[in-house]
Amino acid sequence: MDILLKNVRLSFPTLFEPVEFKPGDGKPRWSATFLVEPGSDNDKAIRAAIESEAKITWGAKADAALKAMAGQGNKYCYIDGNTKAYDGYKDMMALSCHRAAKAKNGAEFAPPLLVDTDGKSPLTAKSGRPYAGCYVNAKVSIYCQSGENAGVRASFTAIQYASKGEAFAANTPSADGFDDLSDLGEDELAF
Repeated sequence: MDILLKNVRLSFPTLFEPVEFKPGDGKPRWSATFLVEPGSDNDKAIRAAIESEAKITWGAKADAALKAMAGQGNKYCYIDGNTKAYDGYKDMMALSCHRAAKAKNGAEFAPPLLVDTDGKSPLTAKSGRPYAGCYVNAKVSIYCQSGENAGVRASFTAIQYASKGEAFAANTPSADGFDDLSDLGEDELAF
């Protein structure tokens, strides 16, 4: 089921070049996680789409299937952000989305559409946006898979940069622990 998320925070974006989930797996993909306020219209739309798709896929067993998968990040795309220790996740829900770059037969898929606030102007890696921590609007698709790889999944087709947000610190290196050596002369710094 396709839905439009409005004014959600972007996390872990891989938007300009697809990356293999596991190096060498031959399955490049674009990825994005959208942080959603619990109880918001976005949250209600996601939950309704999950329930609808679950009923289509598993019928009368939908509720049991959803309960069994809930909280399993590899089986359920919508998780409680409090289960993760990432910037911006506290007290939020996180919708993890992926978009395959290649079909099983090797055919290439189009990249996600990335546009600026005007809804038309394309964004590139050189634009500097969207970035982790900014706010975006996103066209996502919720679907369920049955069989060996059963789960509740999400994909995305387009992202619109909506507004600035404090950038998330993605493994930013720290200088903590270094001594101040600025007052030492060259001879004292020689090892």
